[in-house]
Amino acid sequence: MAPIKRREFIKVAGTAAAIAAASPWGALHANSTPRANPSTRFPNVLFILADDMGYGDISYLNADSKIPTPNIDRIGREGTYFTDAHSPSSVFTPTRYGIHTGRDCWRTRITYSVTWGYSRHLIEPERTTVASVLKQAGYNTGCFGKWHMGMDMMTRDGRGIQEPDRVVDQRAFLGDIDWTAPIQNGPLAAGFDEFYGISASLDMHPYIWIDGDRFVGECTTRQDLLFNSREAMPADYGKNMGPSHADFVAEDVQPEITRKTIDFINKQSRDTPFFACMSLAAPHIPIVPSKAYQGVSDLGPYGDFCIQIDDDIGKVLGALDKKGLAENTLIVFTSDNGCAPYIGVDAMNRMGHYPSYVYRGYKADIYEGGHRVPFLARWPQAIEAGSRSDEIICLTDLLATSAAITGQALPRNAGEDSYNISSALLGQPGEKPIREATISQSVTGGFSIRQGRWKLELMPSSGGYYRLRPDQVEAQGLPPVQLYDLEADIKESNNVQGDHPDVVAHLRGLLEKYRTTGRST
Repeated sequence: MAPIKRREFIKVAGTAAAIAAASPWGALHANSTPRANPSTRFPNVLFILADDMGYGDISYLNADSKIPTPNIDRIGREGTYFTDAHSPSSVFTPTRYGIHTGRDCWRTRITYSVTWGYSRHLIEPERTTVASVLKQAGYNTGCFGKWHMGMDMMTRDGRGIQEPDRVVDQRAFLGDIDWTAPIQNGPLAAGFDEFYGISASLDMHPYIWIDGDRFVGECTTRQDLLFNSREAMPADYGKNMGPSHADFVAEDVQPEITRKTIDFINKQSRDTPFFACMSLAAPHIPIVPSKAYQGVSDLGPYGDFCIQIDDDIGKVLGALDKKGLAENTLIVFTSDNGCAPYIGVDAMNRMGHYPSYVYRGYKADIYEGGHRVPFLARWPQAIEAGSRSDEIICLTDLLATSAAITGQALPRNAGEDSYNISSALLGQPGEKPIREATISQSVTGGFSIRQGRWKLELMPSSGGYYRLRPDQVEAQGLPPVQLYDLEADIKESNNVQGDHPDVVAHLRGLLEKYRTTGRST
């Protein structure tokens, strides 16, 4: 089928857009856009989420990148990219919750930091998710890779884990987990037909695959994947020691996620649309590229791992091509936050590679390098190849956009922080910005709020791994908040909070409104 022009797309979109606009919620999203052609099915949706990959790691976004990413680049070259896309948090759990639910995670029990390998479920079973919305529209849904939003594992006493999130890792050492019992309130309860992946990051046990709502076997041994990886230091031994399946190997995780995603695509037909979430655990630590990729980058193991990720994305793109599904598939590639500062960024900087590009900070920080993320999208039937957008967007926007594409109106108690960005995807900018403002958080739970050129940060330093102690803040005489004019100071080097008290007051009031009303849309 020949691609249809964007104006024709908007024209034929009217019927489903009217459905969405008919509700009070839909009126907030006047640019709702449904399927690409009324005579064909809705587009497939493939969401690829890297873990800790920086904006500057992508060669399409950073001409000086020392990491070649031709397959990720292809998505942008044949589609579009966003220069001002943000994760709702500079660490993974809050971002992933926001992606799936369209709701900021600080509205849940996780107001800072992340969940752990045995943490209880974070997504409420009754909550609307991207997968449940698309499933309602007739999609086959599958998630492959890292979940990291909690799930309810049964204990041998039949009670399940009851402890707070940050102490539950102790139970596994007592052998409390019932590896034969079904897991409750995991991905299958969040709208996915299929799941194959791991409960959290590869530096968090249990080290075992989960197929649907079952462990693939029992954890009969223990290992520390950080120590086992070639990047670990002997002093790290035992820090991440925990239950493991005897056949679980860290280097196999990235290839297995790729295989499962491709297997899912290969099962699909033209008659039923699909939503696949390829949720990577890389290049997050442990940095464990497969043997074939070790030494291929001048930047060391991190560069090797990123090249492997890019190759794997190329394999997925090839599977879509082979099945004849590429033309009507919306692919989004992004990352959950910025590059981690502890993986050797100083050495990479000395070699001329800057994972955060021109932005200040890294993962966990409130600065742009913590939450400004790569965002490339391709949909040949609807998105103009080689285009770009400077619209400010957030990863929470996937939910409202998915609803709009399928002509659905979200319930009023769903997508509290999700905006429909389909007009920006299609290169149809409106007279006003799509988002009124955009909130992000640091790992410690500190807020920033961005509106246009202004960004207010409600903390005196980064809020990340290298944040200043209170005595350091006092010694340096730092004010309690930071205000930056990003149009004049993209590197966030000149705090102008003292010069613009009216802007500070306005943004504080807007943030407080979002907090007290329970939504930002």
